[in-house]
Amino acid sequence: MKKVLNLIKNDPWLEPFEGAINGRHEFAVYKENQLTQGGKETLSDFASGYLYFGLQRNSIGWTFREWAPNATKIYLVGTFNDWKEEEEFSLKPDEKGNWEINLSAESIKHGDLYKLIVYWNGGRGERIPAWATRVVQDEQTKIFNAQVWAPEKPFEFTQKKYKPNTDPLLIYECHIGMAQDEEKVGTYNEFREKTLPRIAKAGYNCIQIMAIQEHPYYGSFGYHVSSFFAASSRFGTPDELKKLIDAAHKMGITVIMDIVHSHAVKNEVEGLGNFAGDPNQYFYPGGRREHPAWDSLLFDYGKDEVLHFLLSNCKYWLDEYQFDGFRFDGVTSMLYYSHGLGESFLTYGDYYNGHQDDNAICYLTLANKVIHEVNPHAITIAEEVSGMPGLAAKFEDGGYGFDYRMAMNIPDYWIKTIKEKIDEDWKPSSMLWEVTNRRKDEKTISYAESHDQALVGDKTIIFRLIDADMYWHMQKGDENYVVHRGIALHKMIRLLTASTMNGGYLNYMGNEFGHPEWIDFPREGNGWSYKYARRQWNLVDNKKLTYHYMADFDADMLKTIKSMKAIQGTDVQEIWHNDGDQVLAYQRGELIFVFNFNPMKSFADYGFLVASGTYEVVLNTDSTEYGGNGLSDDSVKHFTNFDPLYKDDNKGWLKLYIPARTAVVLRKTE
Repeated sequence: MKKVLNLIKNDPWLEPFEGAINGRHEFAVYKENQLTQGGKETLSDFASGYLYFGLQRNSIGWTFREWAPNATKIYLVGTFNDWKEEEEFSLKPDEKGNWEINLSAESIKHGDLYKLIVYWNGGRGERIPAWATRVVQDEQTKIFNAQVWAPEKPFEFTQKKYKPNTDPLLIYECHIGMAQDEEKVGTYNEFREKTLPRIAKAGYNCIQIMAIQEHPYYGSFGYHVSSFFAASSRFGTPDELKKLIDAAHKMGITVIMDIVHSHAVKNEVEGLGNFAGDPNQYFYPGGRREHPAWDSLLFDYGKDEVLHFLLSNCKYWLDEYQFDGFRFDGVTSMLYYSHGLGESFLTYGDYYNGHQDDNAICYLTLANKVIHEVNPHAITIAEEVSGMPGLAAKFEDGGYGFDYRMAMNIPDYWIKTIKEKIDEDWKPSSMLWEVTNRRKDEKTISYAESHDQALVGDKTIIFRLIDADMYWHMQKGDENYVVHRGIALHKMIRLLTASTMNGGYLNYMGNEFGHPEWIDFPREGNGWSYKYARRQWNLVDNKKLTYHYMADFDADMLKTIKSMKAIQGTDVQEIWHNDGDQVLAYQRGELIFVFNFNPMKSFADYGFLVASGTYEVVLNTDSTEYGGNGLSDDSVKHFTNFDPLYKDDNKGWLKLYIPARTAVVLRKTE
């Protein structure tokens, strides 16, 4: 009798699609078996291409290799030979389309610039090697070249057995270049020296770094990648990035990176777009080659050589830089032939209707397997909006093996609520449903907003709440109703989102203190200005302004959440909701969370049936420390009132004063 996968056992609604689920699972098993030669090697062994291809230092000097099956001739040119095509630097092919050259130790030195001159039938072109591990741009000419990175004393990590703290995972999404106050591109060193201490002090235990893989256009936010194995040189050197990661580990901060395997930049000289006169060497042919919305190219996940390239890329960042995992960008785009564009995903049938890219699904499954094989403690997160079942379920259960999936419904919900509903129509029952609506067998990363909501054309939560008044009324003593309302709801939205997570919580850099305005990278339309491509830390540091209220609350909120042991295994239990009063209460372990979203009404002696005992306030959004009115005395202990109807259940009535538009967290002490 055939074994039923746990994914289907856990969700009987998936039974009609058992064939498709089993088929995808078995295809991944087959492909892994093929790639590992029937188990003669591991998937990690297979994913070691970065140790073979590209420029390699060895006992005899240097070896350089490149996969270019369509090439007819290849030269290595650079500062070491005055960029001339010389026979001495001509590569030789083998029968698999791999080209190779061996050079003496004296031929090339650290810091040299180089690239390839590739010939094919009917053409010739300059190319950055696909496996280049360092790419730099000339400030004057703006030309990109690969660079030899082989310092005499390479950086050595001091934190060699780092293990992430994932209970819970508190992620600070960040961007190295825009992490400084100055109008410029920030560096790895500046981030390590100035920004990391802020993150540690704020209470986050993980950073998710954007835009690490080299990209020609700064304004792409790092999502149009050209060199997949090169850490962006605009922020500094490979050793400086390693030093940053080592310093983070020393502080107990996990480091994951945005990895972009969903598409690639079209550039031919800097990227893989037409590497050796073959536009389909790495990418799908025909109409599937280009993404219709992103102006980029789509990998052909059905080619073993492409799998080798991408799986090796996953292992490389774990091995060479000691990253602790990845947030995979654009997973929805990979899963569907339509890239999820114009689809609604209303029924389970939409996930198993034959419109899915099984090659991409297989790749993602193998990527998760190899990542966890290389580092069992590694973290993988899927950015996926369609709700594909099993994405963050274990492979052996029939899933794709991600540790977490982004709860992308939550920020959409908050934005829709703020935009479309007056305060009197905010329904606590709807809120709790939205932040807890998830599959039982998949962990999620909850967030109220990420970088997506901060970009030009969109608005952050604080900007939606306060808008133009942020320019005039953020000084203490000068706040108006709009500012008071905005700060109050900013805190409440975050508390509700973070306290109900079932895996992790994410915040984008600066949003914890209500960073004003949008993110807009230097471009022709704004005069190549860096004004909006930075973080104005001076605002939160200035105690005369109200920004620090939100930052201080955020830090204490995280402290409160971390005080609860084994939060991952603790369910959110609703105690009460009343949409008319706009009051919500729920329990998580020993903590009770009470929200009053009513904009006008405060309630005295509002009762909740809870475990009998004594409760103390551990966090209050209305505290004057956080810019609130301080209407409650939080030093008062709250005793439950006896009710004979519930004496056998050991329950009593907890009666509280809950002011309008506030939230309070209580802990049972006795």
